[in-house]
Amino acid sequence: MKIKYLGHSCFQLISASGTSVIADPYTKVGYELPQGLIADAVTASHAHFDHNYTQAIQTERIISALGAYQVGDIQIAGTHSWHDEKSGALRGKNIIFKYLIDGIEVCHLGDLGEDISQELIERIGFADVLLLPVGGKYTINAEQAKALADGVRAKIVIPMHFKGDGCLDISDLSVFLKQYPPELIQKNNVTELEIYKDLLPKSTKIICLERK
Repeated sequence: MKIKYLGHSCFQLISASGTSVIADPYTKVGYELPQGLIADAVTASHAHFDHNYTQAIQTERIISALGAYQVGDIQIAGTHSWHDEKSGALRGKNIIFKYLIDGIEVCHLGDLGEDISQELIERIGFADVLLLPVGGKYTINAEQAKALADGVRAKIVIPMHFKGDGCLDISDLSVFLKQYPPELIQKNNVTELEIYKDLLPKSTKIICLERK
């Protein structure tokens, strides 16, 4: 499978057969989505402008509710979570989407903002690849993000929702990365990653993708 980083919290996930899902398309974050995006489905974790700009994507299917879905050869499951630490009183609900693609479990946490707990870690469950918000203020912060990554034990952690070119007033990526030794961090200035189940790293690696 391939993962392409489109900026902010938006990724395109592509199976070996070519089935494509785009997660959390955005607008008004200081830069624009690439033009001409096409996908078999779009998932939106919640109804905020920087996560549900679905009209920017050419697609016939939008998934923005809890439940289980099949899109071509990709299985998708949406699980409940909160956008803030006060059970949604500040910013409402958030959906954690998990995708099973070519035998690889990918978890997109959306704008997860609730406190990190063992119950949350169990709710998320197993993931090979964790797409993790790290910028704080509207989501979990860098310290909480590391605690969650440690709990889930994904083989690949890809940070998202951090400060970029004129982006929202949130922390930049370095605040999260400084919690890890350099040998665990991979920064190759690439916009996409090709992943094979039998070639996943044996221990957690932080892989930073550049915006396409």
